[in-house]
Amino acid sequence: MDALAVWCGRWLGVPPVAQLFEAGYLSTVKGLRLADGREVVVKVRPREPRLAGCAVVHRAVWTAGFPCPEPLAGPQPLGGHAATAETLVSGAGEPPPESELAALSAAGLARLVELAPDPGSVPSLAPSPSWAGWDHPAPELWSAPEDRDVDLNAYPEPRWLARVAAAVRGHLRGHAGDRVIGHGDWLPENLSWRGPHLIAVHDWDSVICQPEPAIAGLAAATFLGIDDPPAMANVEQSAAFLDAYQQARGRGWTPGDYAACWAAGLWQRAFDAKVRSVDGDPEQILTRHDARARLRLAGLNPGLAADTHKP
Repeated sequence: MDALAVWCGRWLGVPPVAQLFEAGYLSTVKGLRLADGREVVVKVRPREPRLAGCAVVHRAVWTAGFPCPEPLAGPQPLGGHAATAETLVSGAGEPPPESELAALSAAGLARLVELAPDPGSVPSLAPSPSWAGWDHPAPELWSAPEDRDVDLNAYPEPRWLARVAAAVRGHLRGHAGDRVIGHGDWLPENLSWRGPHLIAVHDWDSVICQPEPAIAGLAAATFLGIDDPPAMANVEQSAAFLDAYQQARGRGWTPGDYAACWAAGLWQRAFDAKVRSVDGDPEQILTRHDARARLRLAGLNPGLAADTHKP
């Protein structure tokens, strides 16, 4: 807190006088009341060059009127890490009912993509976070997860999961779509609602630059959450999200775009399942039945998810 007080004094003009809350998973997030009465959120995470681009995107969409906290400072060094500050958004209520959530959530993401700056005007957002990182440049299949120190490539089992991920990655790397800027962690906990109204999107260090079908497909797999397998989006719910997204954008998916949507969502599920496989059952995240359905929609061989693969 001493170092944080110094940081606030330098970059926000006054020190904090009270801590309102502390949270975070991959980052440390503190809600603070400053000496001048402002309530802010300071987020501290490991330094990464991509954070500079994330901050530019955050400010650009806030300036354009997108619902998100006002960025106030950073990223600036704090104790060997990087810290940012933004206004604390209050007044969130109950989210919309699940029957309406796909359409409303998809419309929010579509609006963000519409308002985001051109990728050429923003510092690099590479590499994408691992769960969205099918586009990582290394020859190995799996990128390093952010939440644990483990080389996933050193654990070959389960073989079917590697086959699925390799096919998905190859498919997406061959997709010839223009890249746009969007949000790579479109989870319920990163969206604040007041009934049907989206009042704030959080977690701006998860901004990504990928083809639009990949951004939409990733969100279609995650918009109901990733931590409670029974509640995660099933194929029908993901399809509803993708339909609502294209309606909000006022354009239809080509067959290739639609397949890429499903491939991107399947990468996210496969990556999380691979992480789970290190010390648990990967089918708690991605069952072979679900993998087969999503492979089929991605235009890939459903047999890749079988215990014994036959070409």
